Amino acid sequence: MAKKATALKDIKALRALDAAGLQKELTATEKELFVLQMKQVAGELKQSHLIASHRRQIARIKTLQSESIAA
Repeated sequence: MAKKATALKDIKALRALDAAGLQKELTATEKELFVLQMKQVAGELKQSHLIASHRRQIARIKTLQSESIAA
């Protein structure tokens, strides 16, 4: 049985995380994106919209990290 991708956190949940939590979430999301991209190359990915949503999630996390640095 295939492992399902974890649900992406919304912006409120991300804002509640500290710097270490954001970094952990970023690493996990990047790993999931990599797996999705490999599945797409292999022709196994049925839900191609997940790639775009993971890319957007990574951008959200990086934005929050840069906001916390600037603040």
